[in-house]
Amino acid sequence: MEKVDRYIDKIKSWKEETILLREICLECGLDEDFKWMHPCYTFQGKNLVLIHGFKEYCALLFHKGALLNDAENILVQQTENVQSARQIRFTNKEQIIDTKAIIKAYIFEAIEVEKAGLEVKMKKTSEYEMPEELEQEFENDLEFKTAFYNLTPGRQRGYLLYFSEAKQSKTRSSRIEKAKPKIFDGKGHNER
Repeated sequence: MEKVDRYIDKIKSWKEETILLREICLECGLDEDFKWMHPCYTFQGKNLVLIHGFKEYCALLFHKGALLNDAENILVQQTENVQSARQIRFTNKEQIIDTKAIIKAYIFEAIEVEKAGLEVKMKKTSEYEMPEELEQEFENDLEFKTAFYNLTPGRQRGYLLYFSEAKQSKTRSSRIEKAKPKIFDGKGHNER
């Protein structure tokens, strides 16, 4: 695919690793696409794996990696809030060459997950921790509470994660106060 060729031509790091991972994905019969500014490989139109590079490593990200068996114990959850995706990380091309058969086995397992129509059971918004400061704000301002609960579940989760990641109470309170206008406008944390 031309977009993937251009992407590979432009990348400064992990070029050889990306080329190797691309070859493996294509050898497994996946279709090549370019999504989220990265090479993406699909099976019957469903996103299966993505190749992406970071400062310390490059990775093959399995969109439904949480459903894979992970017999080799090599899948990594990027952060605790990532529910579905898992990565196999590489720090050099030799690792890819040495584990080619294992990588293919994981891709074939991911194909079987898609064929079976399996879905990752996502955490409900109500299962996320509600910061004390937000509960207090809801008690003080019922209109704000209503506006928050009128947001889509995804927007609510975005705010809950953003508020909760602050370590200090005053930072959480400050974040809640600054977010109020957007919440009243029905917008999510990352929306303008």
